[in-house]
Amino acid sequence: MAASPLYRVIFLQQGELWELYARDIYQSELWGFLEIEGFVFSDASKVVVDPSTERLRRAFEGVSRSYLPINAVVRIDEVEREGTPRATKAEGNVTAFPGTTAWPPRDE
Repeated sequence: MAASPLYRVIFLQQGELWELYARDIYQSELWGFLEIEGFVFSDASKVVVDPSTERLRRAFEGVSRSYLPINAVVRIDEVEREGTPRATKAEGNVTAFPGTTAWPPRDE
């Protein structure tokens, strides 16, 4: 592995799977959250521009640290090199744990 670890974080965000790359991930002092900092985006001066990558770049522009709910995280991988950040529609069997429930249940 590289001297400075790089993580690929995949999480659910409003019906989409977002895949980001970051240098640091911590368990937050805020109960139930994960801290992510050091976002890594590829060089913006490329000729070919991916719209979903640009949307993520704009969404995290100026963000030094982000707090993700642990139940929204699908997967975290330590990787050797950066890939392409992307946002795709969450299809299939992907859902946030534990799902949406109303508590306490109402008597009808």
